[in-house]
Amino acid sequence: MMNKTKLVLGIATATLTVAGAIVSQQAVAGTKAQHHATESALVSKVDVLEAQLRAMQDEMASIRAAGSGADSAKVQELDAWMQEHKNQPDRPKDNMVFFRGAYARNDQRPIATTSNLSCDDTGVAGAVGCTSTDRDGWAFGAGFDFSLDDNLFGLMNNTEVLAELMFDYNEFGTFTGNVGGALGLDDQASKATQSQLRLTAAPKIKFLKGSKLRPWIIPAGFTLNVMSPPSQLNTISHLMPAIHFGGGVDYNLWKNIYVGADVRYNWALNKLDGTNVNGFTAGGSLGIGF
Repeated sequence: MMNKTKLVLGIATATLTVAGAIVSQQAVAGTKAQHHATESALVSKVDVLEAQLRAMQDEMASIRAAGSGADSAKVQELDAWMQEHKNQPDRPKDNMVFFRGAYARNDQRPIATTSNLSCDDTGVAGAVGCTSTDRDGWAFGAGFDFSLDDNLFGLMNNTEVLAELMFDYNEFGTFTGNVGGALGLDDQASKATQSQLRLTAAPKIKFLKGSKLRPWIIPAGFTLNVMSPPSQLNTISHLMPAIHFGGGVDYNLWKNIYVGADVRYNWALNKLDGTNVNGFTAGGSLGIGF
């Protein structure tokens, strides 16, 4: 009986030992499987993060490269523009102030205040010793050109429209007056200078924009003639409007320095109390562009 009991206990003990070993092995195997699964999941997540990081790095690199390329292109464009303008010669400016000297000739002799006493427009002296001035004289003045448009308001390329403002002083010599002698008084003959001031405002059309030699015309402008002395003793008028025409050429001599030549004519529709103020001037000019 005792032996049987020992045998049963031994068998049970062996069975439990074997079962425990089996369970332990299964537990160890399960733990390893779970560990491997966890490691696999972690590896997958790390791989995904690494892939995302690489993608972000690649995107940042491409953005930097694009930005660097754009900046480089802008810098190159700016360098090219600066180099181009540096190598170009100084271009003349469109606006200009000019100074002008000219020969002047009126259509008739200017008639001064004593002309209605004894002098006629031929300059022949009368009984009281009056003489009139010459038809020929000289002029000096200055003007300003202001650019308005580069292509004749869309009608013609390289044809510039400017506004010209100019004044010039004209002198036609001296005349002899003897009002006292005409009145029966003592001989009080005296001399005075016959002069004329012209104030002009006109449109100017200048051709061949961009070239050194540029012809121009004034189709029609306005001029105000100021006579000194006045036209007649008994009227004392000294203002007369007229129409101004002109044509000429400007040459860009050096940088913004111009030289020019022109011919101008002033035409009044009637006479100033018998005095004809019509006349032309022909001369040269020196201009500064700005």
